[in-house]
Amino acid sequence: MEHVAIDLGGRESQVCVRQADGEILEEKRWRTADLGAYLKTRPPSRVIVETCAEAFRVADIAKELGHEARVVPATLVRALGVGERKTKTDKRDARKLSEMSCRMEVPSVHVASQLARELKTRLGMRQAHVAARTMFINTVRGWLRSQAISIPKSADAFAQRVAETMKDTVLPSHVLEQLKMVDVLSDSVHRLDKELAAMAKAHPICPRLMTVPGVGPVTALAFVAVVDDVTRFKNAHELEAYLGLTPGESSSSNRVQRTSITKAGNAMVRWCLVQGAWAAKRSHARRPLAMVEWSLEIEKRRGKRVAVIALARKMAGILFALWRDNTTYVAKLSARAATT
Repeated sequence: MEHVAIDLGGRESQVCVRQADGEILEEKRWRTADLGAYLKTRPPSRVIVETCAEAFRVADIAKELGHEARVVPATLVRALGVGERKTKTDKRDARKLSEMSCRMEVPSVHVASQLARELKTRLGMRQAHVAARTMFINTVRGWLRSQAISIPKSADAFAQRVAETMKDTVLPSHVLEQLKMVDVLSDSVHRLDKELAAMAKAHPICPRLMTVPGVGPVTALAFVAVVDDVTRFKNAHELEAYLGLTPGESSSSNRVQRTSITKAGNAMVRWCLVQGAWAAKRSHARRPLAMVEWSLEIEKRRGKRVAVIALARKMAGILFALWRDNTTYVAKLSARAATT
């Protein structure tokens, strides 16, 4: 089998093709947009690329053409020799990738499905809108505090609340411009939320995930987009570690030290699960749940933040089980609620 290593670039990419014994067959530069046409001319080969914006599309094309695609993590390529001795060129990088492919089974990251990548893009754009709105709100709240006025941070009808609070004051033009942007972004976020809710409702898995308290359309879609294929994980603990929700460790010799969570996985889905845990905790007064009661016992010993992270980790395990077993969530009431 031939080994086709491609050092991807925005416009042009460097290609290095080797035989299985390591002999270089071809080296050339190729327009990145035309790599599909080039790969059509090659026999079934192992195509190896480094993770970047173009990598997964190139991997899709390679698979469609009958090649074996490997997307190497960017954190690993230096260990493979890319950029060694502080000398890095496209030609050297492609050569080193192809050489390592000939010598060993180079590990590949999970190549997500097209649907999973589309969901990540949509959720990422929504997150960008929310972040921009928060920035504008914070700048207005900062100006209000300079006037000795405080307004709740909630984004709902923020501009209207400011107008009602400052009705007897002429607002400066620069503050009005900020408030206009808050309204525009709020409308955009609401529209995106409706689209995501419709996508979640039509998805074959998300409606079952949304039966878990605290899990809405955004959290369910983020979980599905990141996990993509539930069979990749042997059990819930493996998935929880993948999402960066498990404690780290810094031990040496006789010293054993547990650290905070690793945060090794996707930040967006981890944030969604933590927000879902807070939401489930807030609803506990209306509907006491066993999983929230369990986290409250942790809170007594370790504090609120640790308890919420623990609850988010448990929710990730529950979502994994629902997806794996093709079931829906059956709420288990706390002992206090069961006796009332």
